[in-house]
Amino acid sequence: MSGGGDSGGGSIASQIAALNKQIQSVMKKVKELADNHDLDEDQKSKIAQMYQSQITMLEAQIAQLQKKQAEQAEKAQQKSDSVNPVSESKANGINRPTDKNNVDVYI
Repeated sequence: MSGGGDSGGGSIASQIAALNKQIQSVMKKVKELADNHDLDEDQKSKIAQMYQSQITMLEAQIAQLQKKQAEQAEKAQQKSDSVNPVSESKANGINRPTDKNNVDVYI
């Protein structure tokens, strides 16, 4: 199951939730592996390493999605900032002189 595409899989939050479920599933397998008496220690070690690499990969996917989510939030914030800039009528006269608010400085 790979949910790394840009377009698919629903919202980023639901993708992260699905990846967390996968991590929990792998963790459950790790616990079951510890209780498995049919395998010797070498086999258990190799399987545990495989599970650990799966967990690491899933965590990397989550980090990537969280980064993407943060970038989207930042873009949305920038977009809303550009849509709702400080009104010119409020800003004039504060740091920019107008006809009514002008200081003449003679040196």
